[in-house]
Amino acid sequence: MVEPQPSLEQIGVVYTPSTDPQLEPSTTFDKKGINEFMEKYLPERRYSDSPIVDFIRIQWVDLINNIRYRVVSKAYFKKLLLSSARPGVSITKCVLGLVFLSLADGFGPIGEYIYVLDLSSFRLCGYQPRHGAVMGWFQEKTPLPGRNGRLTYEVDLCPRTILRRVVEKAKKEQNLSFLVGVESEFILLKQTNLTIEAVNNHGWSNSPALPSGSVEAKVLEEIADALETAGIELQMYHAEAAPGQYEVVTGPLGPLQAADALVHTRETIYNVASKHGLRATFAPRVYKDSCGSAAHTHISIHSSSPPFSSASASPNLTSLESTFLAGILTHLPSLTILTLPLSASYKRMVDGAWSGGTYVCWGTDNREAPIRLCNATSPASRNFEVKCVDGTSNPYLALAGLIAAGVEGVKTNKPLGVRDCSAHGELGNTAAEMGEEERERCGITQRLPLGWEEAREAFRGDGVLGEVFGEAFVKGYLNVNKTLNEKMSDGLEEEAALKLLVENY
Repeated sequence: MVEPQPSLEQIGVVYTPSTDPQLEPSTTFDKKGINEFMEKYLPERRYSDSPIVDFIRIQWVDLINNIRYRVVSKAYFKKLLLSSARPGVSITKCVLGLVFLSLADGFGPIGEYIYVLDLSSFRLCGYQPRHGAVMGWFQEKTPLPGRNGRLTYEVDLCPRTILRRVVEKAKKEQNLSFLVGVESEFILLKQTNLTIEAVNNHGWSNSPALPSGSVEAKVLEEIADALETAGIELQMYHAEAAPGQYEVVTGPLGPLQAADALVHTRETIYNVASKHGLRATFAPRVYKDSCGSAAHTHISIHSSSPPFSSASASPNLTSLESTFLAGILTHLPSLTILTLPLSASYKRMVDGAWSGGTYVCWGTDNREAPIRLCNATSPASRNFEVKCVDGTSNPYLALAGLIAAGVEGVKTNKPLGVRDCSAHGELGNTAAEMGEEERERCGITQRLPLGWEEAREAFRGDGVLGEVFGEAFVKGYLNVNKTLNEKMSDGLEEEAALKLLVENY
């Protein structure tokens, strides 16, 4: 029997939602599930084929995209699992409004959440032997009236809860599912205390960036090993174009699992670099004369029974993909305060720097469009790369906004009014290279916010996103975002502001 051969037209590895190895996120526990988890990861006796976990990092990501955690012992973690139907730890409510040592408006010292563990998110910490990490959900200790007036434990400001809610709603109402993969760009620095000094100066994918025996080569190899230990698929790593800049590409997962994996990947990069006396930074732009660092986010949309919609506006898009893209493009200016949360983020998003540019458009393999269509002629591996995302953004919030905007396009059967702005497409120019008339013929009528204040106003005025995130979140997030930007830039010289940026991101 002859094995079927892949089509010559098929480009890239094929992934489907059914290949996602992660368990469904859990908000409830049963005795059998807890016992199976403890037998696998927390055995009483140390079997040769069991991982050794003595400490568990209970992790969360706050509204300023700081990764925070508390370390508990294995013995105490077991007690937590067996003590309650909602095992978790108490955390002050102000933690989601804490910006360095200051509180944003609307946050104070009164009240506590319970951070309920999600065992499906557990991963071994390859960068720290004997440690494991687990995410969770911020919940009220006692139920309170929710957005629909019903009593609920859910917290409107919990990033993981928001993303889970968006994904579950899309599945329930539209039978939609998604795969997400992220490219993590970062710069390895020798020091930040006196001057910002990169580990080396090299060109894009240039072999001298990873010479055998160098500290940077060891760091990248250890990152790769640690990700494998954690069960995160590493597709590749390579040198990027800026001094000391590298990129780690991990495989696609469901949106919530992908965000969890990205958090773990960032922690791995930070910690392995630190072990070797380096600082890894995801700062959007460190050098004025070179490219910045992004968190390019690849999203594909799937449905076993696609909703009825009109014909696609592009020969390389299904009608489902077309309406999904139309939804994202419509709300992209409003989403930038989630995907580009700092004033420093907008120093990267400029025309002519391969960062995606400043015009609301899309293009086949066009790196000067904020949304690039990848593998356009290969339906099984086709996806959208969102370039206007950087490493200062909370991945749960960024994904929730992008997916919700796209789903709104599917739900309303929104036509795709922007044509393929691609070097290989019909017009052959990037949006910035076109004249006004040419952009208008291409359907390019909007620009992304050119600064932080404009992005805030766009988010505040978007009714669709306001409904998705809720009034309490919009108000709380913008207050925290305002305090963060004040702390990062007010009264600081440019060099001091950059130092603060690279030391916190």
